[in-house]
This record gives sequence, structure tokens and C-alpha cells, in this order.
Amino acid sequence: MNNNNNKISKCSIILFFLLQLSFNVEMYAGKRKDYQVTAFGAVADGKTLNTIAIQKAIDAANKNKGGRVIFSKGKFLSGSIVLKTDVTLFFEEGAVLLGSTNPDDYPKYEGIRALVLAHSSKNIAITGKGAIDGQGRELALAIDSLHHTGVKIDPSYNYRRLRPNDGRGKLVSFVKCDSITMTDFTLKNSSGWVQCFEQCSNIIIDYVKVDSRAYWNNDGIDIDGCENVRITNCDINSADDGICLKSESPGLQNNNIYIANCTVRSSANAVKFGTGSYGSFKNVTIENIKVFDTFRSAIAIESVDGAEIENITVSNIIAVNTGNAILIRLGHRNGEKPGYIKNVSIKNVKAQIPFGRPDIDYDLRGPEVDYFHNPFPASIAGIPGHSIENVTLENIEITYPGRASKGMAYLPLSRLKDILENIKGYPEFTMFGELPSWGFYVRHVNGIEMKNIKLILEKEDFRPAFVFDDVTKLVMKDIDVPSDKTNQIIFKDVPSPNLDSAALKRKNEPQQNTFELPVK
Repeated sequence: MNNNNNKISKCSIILFFLLQLSFNVEMYAGKRKDYQVTAFGAVADGKTLNTIAIQKAIDAANKNKGGRVIFSKGKFLSGSIVLKTDVTLFFEEGAVLLGSTNPDDYPKYEGIRALVLAHSSKNIAITGKGAIDGQGRELALAIDSLHHTGVKIDPSYNYRRLRPNDGRGKLVSFVKCDSITMTDFTLKNSSGWVQCFEQCSNIIIDYVKVDSRAYWNNDGIDIDGCENVRITNCDINSADDGICLKSESPGLQNNNIYIANCTVRSSANAVKFGTGSYGSFKNVTIENIKVFDTFRSAIAIESVDGAEIENITVSNIIAVNTGNAILIRLGHRNGEKPGYIKNVSIKNVKAQIPFGRPDIDYDLRGPEVDYFHNPFPASIAGIPGHSIENVTLENIEITYPGRASKGMAYLPLSRLKDILENIKGYPEFTMFGELPSWGFYVRHVNGIEMKNIKLILEKEDFRPAFVFDDVTKLVMKDIDVPSDKTNQIIFKDVPSPNLDSAALKRKNEPQQNTFELPVK
């Protein structure tokens, strides 16, 4: 279905380019002058506000054609600082940039509110063995208190979820920057998104640890309309999406993205496309990802605002205690017309789905659905007239909890037409309500190959393993589901599915509009 050789060649070229970029940045940084923040008056006592002193060090390095701004061991309290062209923030082991808990210390700069920010800068970096700690819960609660006392009203305060929106800002936010390197350090306790890169190019994020469960909406890494991005060897633990590719406004392109060798724990999704999805996501490779204790999907690929998503390769995913393995969703929430999703390959996935919430140990957890339901299957779903195209699933093993009960919820197969389309809905694997299958639910797809799929049940489930509705060019080979039932695959409006005889007990089953086939 896909031209894999061309894709592999293209990814290899991109990877070589990014590795060369990293080498060049490190070589260049090694020749530049060092600027100790203490030499500009900064005090590492965790109490003195050092914003002005740190900014003076950055400005001096920038004025003198670049250099390293060095934080020695200790805690440097600060409000917003602006990183400028050819400047590296270097944290010695034991050094901490500590975010102020006073909202007034975070004025907007070029529309950005963050602890460390940059706009239209080049050759910038954050590195070293230290940490950036936003003290996010304290900052967010301070903003919340000011709102309720009427001192500083948040016009977009979320009363439904009782939390402030404006003023929280981000830990790191870079906009319209080129040649960014983030390596080795730790990001902690953001009050909002942890690190956000918007309309940037040539980004390397390597061996960065994120430990951010302080407050809501604190995505681990957000890539918003960026090109040539390499995210590797990162350890993400965040109470919202772990690694998130976004396109928050029309025209933003996400091209040539490589994500590999990362570990993710999240109270939302591990690796996600969207939710903001107005532009494009093209030529994205994701591989060697470990996911655990994650509330929503291990892999979520979503276009709901008109985004064009194509040439996506996902491989070698291990997900343990995760709410859902795979979600691919094409919807139409915003935009003049729906976008598209095509040429998606997902291979070598092993996932284990629990019966209850997998993120129960988080203090701040993602909101649960507000209706009774049985365990959800993985879903691949377009909308009427706009099908997802050319999907390959190969070497997939998912263990489900079973324990579905008609007393909890029941959608009989005779009512497949009653399943919510939810065309404008927020994309999550729970968005369709109760579903009629326990393994995979596939609807409005043109071209899908499922090869060597093994689905395991820990306990009994009365539903079939697969339901296909309005699916064309379906190929199924080597399907392995529990053998204690005879009817595990359900088709509705699926013309001439290609079913490998090795996967079926009766290969000459007559085809109907809606019918069932047994598998081994």
C-alpha cells in the first residue's frame, strides 16, 4: 500500500541532516565564551528574584556573538527570561532555574508567556545536568486565588473544571525559531504546557526528562507547526499528553518528524497528533516507544480541523497498563471541509489494556467519561463521505481485560447504525459511546490491511473481536483471537473482504451485507 523504500530513504536523509545539525551546534557552542549568571548579580538561594541578572547575562552573550550562560549549583529564582540568538543556557549538575510563584513575574513577550521563552531566535540551546522547576502548582493556585478574590480576573476561567486558564503560561516556549537544541536536563512542575515549539525548524530534543504532574494541561512536549524535528531518548511523565504534534492554526505544517526511544507515562495520551489539527502532518516516523500507566491512547492520530495527515510510520510500541492501544480519527470539528488521513503504517505493537483506570496514582487525572460503558476497543474511524485511506496494521498483539456485561451497557449488532458518528466531537477513543466489539472497531475506511493480529482476553467478553462498518479494500491475514467462540468478525457494508484462508475455519463463507466469520 505504501512505498516503504522511498519512505525509509527519506527518513534516513532527514536523520542524517539532524545528526549533522546537532554536531555543528555542539562544535559551535564549544568555541564560544562562558557567562556565569552569578557574575551578573544572580544569587542561588532560592529566594532572591534573579530575572534581571539572568537576562543581563543572556543579553551580554548575544551582544558578543554568542556564548554559554552558565548556572552553577544552587537554586536561581526567576520570572520570565528571553533566550536570544547564539545563546546556550547551560546547567551544571545541581543547578536549578526555579520559577517564581508570582504571576506578575511573567509578562507577555511577543505574545508569549513562559519562564524561558524565545521569538525569532537562531542557534539556541538548553543543556546540562541541571533542572528547570516551574513550581507550577503554587503558581497556578496563586492565579486561582487572585481570580476568586477579584484582584486579577481571568476572563477565560474554566468554571466547569474549576481552574484558571490565562496567566499560567508554559515552562519553555519558543516561537519562529531555527536550530534549537535541548539535551540532558530535567523539566519539572509546569503550570501549563511544559515545552512548546511553534513554527520552528531544525529542533533536537535528546535525553530530556519531563516530570510534570503539578497541574492541568501540562503536555510534556508540544510541536506546533514545525519542520525537521528529532525527539529521542526522552523520559516523559506528564498529567496531560506526553508527546503531542499540533497544528493550532491554518497553514501550520508539521513535516519530517522523528520520535524514537522514548518512555511515556501520561494521564492523557502518550503520543498524539492533534487535537489542534488545522495544517498538515507529513512524513512522521515514531519508533521504539515504551508507554505505561497511561489513561488514554498509546498512539492517537487525529485530524478534526481540516488537517492533512499522510506518510506516518509507527513501529515497536510497548504499552502496559494503558487505556487504549490505537486511535485513528478523521472528523470535522472545525474548518471549511474535513482533512484527510492516508498512508499510515503501524507495526510491532504489544499492548495491555486494564479493566479500571490506569492512571489512578496521578493526583491530577484526566476527566473520565460521564456514562456507563464496557471496556473500549481500538478504533479507526472516518466520517460518512470522508474515509481514512490506506492503513496497514501488522504484528499487533493486544491483551484486553474482558469482563464486559450487558448489565453495564449493551449495543446489539442489529443497532450498528445507532453508533454515534460524533462528527464534530472532541477526538478520543471514548467518543462514540458504547461500542459493539472488544478488539477493533473500524468504520469509514478505504483500504486497510491487518496482518498477524493477535487479540487476547483475560476474562469473558460477550462482544465480537472485530466490527467493520463501511470498509472497502479490507485484507485480513493471520488473525488470532480466542477460539471459544465461532463468530468473532462482523461485517456491515464491506464489499468482498480479502480474508486469508489460513486465518479462517470456513474460507468459503457466503458474503452478505452483514455477516459473521469464525477465525482460528
